[in-house]
Amino acid sequence: MSRILIIDDDVAVQASLTLLLKQDGFQVKTTSSPVLAMDIIQDYKPELIILDLNFSIETSGDEGMKTLKIIRKAHPNVQVILLTGWGTIDLAVEGMKIGAKDFITKPWQNDYLLQSIKTTLNLSQQTPQSADRQKLDEKYDFNHIVGQDPQLLSILETIGRVAVTEAPVLITGESGTGKELIAEAIHQNSKRKNKPFVKVNLGGVSSTLFESELFGHTRGAFTDAKSDRIGRFELANKGTIFLDEIGDLDLSSQVKLLRVLQDRTFEPLGSSKSKTVDVRIICATNRNLEEMVSKNTFREDLLYRINLITVKLPPLRERPEDISALAVSFVNNLKTIYERPQLRISSKAIHWLRSLSLPGNIRQLKNLVEKTVLLTPDDELQIHDFEKNITGGTSAAALRALPEVGTMTLEEMEFQMIKRAMEFHQYKVSKVARSLGITRFALYRRLEKFEIPYHPEN
Repeated sequence: MSRILIIDDDVAVQASLTLLLKQDGFQVKTTSSPVLAMDIIQDYKPELIILDLNFSIETSGDEGMKTLKIIRKAHPNVQVILLTGWGTIDLAVEGMKIGAKDFITKPWQNDYLLQSIKTTLNLSQQTPQSADRQKLDEKYDFNHIVGQDPQLLSILETIGRVAVTEAPVLITGESGTGKELIAEAIHQNSKRKNKPFVKVNLGGVSSTLFESELFGHTRGAFTDAKSDRIGRFELANKGTIFLDEIGDLDLSSQVKLLRVLQDRTFEPLGSSKSKTVDVRIICATNRNLEEMVSKNTFREDLLYRINLITVKLPPLRERPEDISALAVSFVNNLKTIYERPQLRISSKAIHWLRSLSLPGNIRQLKNLVEKTVLLTPDDELQIHDFEKNITGGTSAAALRALPEVGTMTLEEMEFQMIKRAMEFHQYKVSKVARSLGITRFALYRRLEKFEIPYHPEN
């Protein structure tokens, strides 16, 4: 039973939080005085402190910040969550830089506050262990992630521990490094795995459509709104929402997003009724958000709201040993689709693939292998088969952009592959996803995109 100390001079807040936390099984003590709190911490030894930033003697937040600094210095292992109003969010962000783990705005939502407390305590009590692929696979569902590189294994160990919490996760890395796969792995290993996983590509959402896309709209909200529409947040309720390319979001949309992340409430466009949503937040970007904050193109308070845990994916050139495993995995998935059971890559071709710079990372390698399979009649893929698909020459240095492929675009190839796989596996989504090397969620999105009929599986 975890011990929690509440430092707040509002008796009503103390009473409300005490009742809430005791009902959930926590031990609770309260104090109105930051000065007396130091003695209480020494004797009570709380695992977590809920600290108000403003006290009755002043409203600048200075006393709360001073108290936080003293706590962090004297008791660095005690977790702190700040209570703040919208007017002092900037101060709360400063508090997180000092060492607070989260900030909750008043009036708070009980479920969200409890989520934050449990996530903070859970993360503080977990001990990182040395990563071993076999042990990780025994403990977690990482079937769709290929590789043995120590950097990758460390990442898998981290997301395995984090997945069971409600911690917001920010995934960074170059384009094509597999950020969506990592996001789906977090969802699949979480308590929400049987609930929706909703992906939103924010880079493809204009500022004018942002509210309608994420929060929905009512009929007549704007000229083309001929019927009510449910937004992505509502679709993700009880599940996970993956906000990809969050670095592409403009400042006005960032404010609107921060509001729903803070309060877990939103209003559909054209409606005056607020809706409450319960979602796990995972974000991804290939941009440097800290640099964007310094240039005032990304809100600092939003950054601190989304990156309690940050996972940085290495580019493929930093894990060359995994190129072989990835290439073989892609070929094995294509064997079934194209009914070519003898399909394989020669050892020389595998060694050659490892020499490529692959600036497009895993996505570029996958496309290169798929195109080569499509255009090569022989069952054993050789170096020259791959070289034919590299624009501008046959050297590894020439591999800087994906080439044109005859008369077929990448989208057309993807459509044909999925269609053939669905027919071959008699429209059994799980088998098709496994053969293509993607998750069911990723396959569902592609089926909807290409308007291929399917029956959702439980």
